[in-house]
Amino acid sequence: MWQHPYLKTGDIESGSRPLYPMMLESPELRWAFIRKIYTILSLQLLLTIAIASIVVFVHPVAEFFVSTGAGLALYIVIIIMPFIALCPLSYYYQRHPVNLLLLTVFTASLAMAVGLTCAFTKGKVILESVILTAVVVISLTLYTFWAARRGYDFNFLGPFLFGAIMVLMVFAIIQIFFPLGRISVMIYGGLASIIFCGYIIYDTDNLIKRYSYDEYIWAAVSLYLDIINLFLSLLTILRAADS
Repeated sequence: MWQHPYLKTGDIESGSRPLYPMMLESPELRWAFIRKIYTILSLQLLLTIAIASIVVFVHPVAEFFVSTGAGLALYIVIIIMPFIALCPLSYYYQRHPVNLLLLTVFTASLAMAVGLTCAFTKGKVILESVILTAVVVISLTLYTFWAARRGYDFNFLGPFLFGAIMVLMVFAIIQIFFPLGRISVMIYGGLASIIFCGYIIYDTDNLIKRYSYDEYIWAAVSLYLDIINLFLSLLTILRAADS
């Protein structure tokens, strides 16, 4: 008599059980939305790995960007290209296939920047960063789904994470103009890693509960940026420790 309208027996992944208590929407629709997001995210990560691998293993590519004036200018364009792509994406995120085209440009340019960051880093350090990132992302994702099922809510993290990002940005600017040494770089990487771990939990919780079905592009972009920034933060720590 008092059973939840969507609470049925069956496999959890089939979408027959609610993702969190007092869920009012159809679990089947939300699970389909979640699968769509993680499919897009997986394709983004595969594209990132492919482009970054080309930059890292084909040495003339990286040498072009650091040894010529044209390469340096192109590197600057690549760095700002993700921000440029996000502007029209914020307007066309519901218009297919323009949204997917802009998402591809955003992902490819950021992947190139990641590849150039890794090009002059030891392979052992890159591998360690990749493994740590994969373990952390999978663990935090499973934890967030588990916590949501038991009624935990992480929406309160939003203001704290925003404030932490502001502190991190100021810290980075200070580090650029007034280098504080290897220890400060490791501290910066450690703080950034903790912050983006929080963002993975926060954005995954939003994916489960708050993103509308039309916001699949933004949900994928948010999680993709969380993962890439976590990887770069761990890379910063390990590279400083290895130097």
